[in-house]
Amino acid sequence: MADHDAEEGDGRNGSLGFETRAIRGGGEPTAEVGGAGDVVSPIHLASTFAAGRIEDPTAGYSYSRLGNPTRDALEDRLAALEDADRGMAFASGTAAITCFCLATLEPGDHVLAFDSLYGGTRVLFDDLLSGFGIEIEYVDATDPGIVADAMIPETALLWMETPTNPLLKLCDIEALARLAEDGETLLAVDNTFASPSCQQPLALGADAVVYSTTKFLNGHSDSVGGAVLTSDDALAEGVEFVQTYGVGAMLAPFDCYLTLRGIKTLPVRMAQHERNARRIASYLQDEPRVQRVNYPGLESHPQHDLAARQMDGFGGVVSFEIDGGVEEARTLLGELKLFSVAVSLGSVESLIEHPVSMSASYVPEAERRAAGITDSLLRIPVGIENPEDLVADLKGGFEAL
Repeated sequence: MADHDAEEGDGRNGSLGFETRAIRGGGEPTAEVGGAGDVVSPIHLASTFAAGRIEDPTAGYSYSRLGNPTRDALEDRLAALEDADRGMAFASGTAAITCFCLATLEPGDHVLAFDSLYGGTRVLFDDLLSGFGIEIEYVDATDPGIVADAMIPETALLWMETPTNPLLKLCDIEALARLAEDGETLLAVDNTFASPSCQQPLALGADAVVYSTTKFLNGHSDSVGGAVLTSDDALAEGVEFVQTYGVGAMLAPFDCYLTLRGIKTLPVRMAQHERNARRIASYLQDEPRVQRVNYPGLESHPQHDLAARQMDGFGGVVSFEIDGGVEEARTLLGELKLFSVAVSLGSVESLIEHPVSMSASYVPEAERRAAGITDSLLRIPVGIENPEDLVADLKGGFEAL
């Protein structure tokens, strides 16, 4: 389980607690290192930089695609959160996944992916990677034995989400890390739903962790971004090369600034997200018009024990199935006053969506059903409002059914 208490370390990041790293990890500019003593990282909007020394014009910053002080500050902060050696900030979570895969896979490789992945990742894998001669196979990764049985000599990557979107399934990161090591395979974990506040995949043996920083890390619905974090220098250099020279998918300075600002309150926000999610999940479990509730913090969740062992908190997303179908789901959404009907997640305001009509609408129906995404499924990214107000709003919506 991730531990937010201070641990022994190098005296800079490793010895600091998570809350401190969220605010001070990676350092801030100071007058001693050429800054003006800012207590926050300034926004460097310049696209190009004057050469510091004529005899060595490549020293320092030269062009913002190649390096930018604000992006460097964010990448250092992200790395500090995970105790990673390297961090890379991307224009979106999808850009992060794309660059990671392009850097690590080649024609003939075999990828084992969780069969409950975010729909956008499945589209990327099926419509882009498969066109490069890469075989994608989806497996029930809730059982490490199933993953082990599916591994072949050509397996180059285990791609996992935990918890998954939108069914909140989990995989055992430590068990999969052992399989990956034995098979000389990379293990990458999309940790977006948990955030580094609730789960630390690198500490559990993953080779890389990927985020949509748009979600909990930024936390305010005002920036789109992504990240890859790793302590494998060769892996980082490959991903950074694709990002910088192959795709040009780096995060803009202003979005870096917004994400840096959001990260500073990540620990306190996640605590409230979880408190509210627990309250809503508990209410939904007792609501007679709800057939099933998916939340790792509930003892009824089939992987609750794994979540308690692997995570430091259960996150802020709840999904549930109502008694009905598409029309009943849309009726409920139309009656809510405090929940905004919208895709995305991880921000201070509570959202609700109908995956079949919204975030998973571009996934073929047969694949949705095979993955367990039904017409009656709804997903709530729980915000940090008063939880009783949120429960009262849901009760009002159910009365209309």
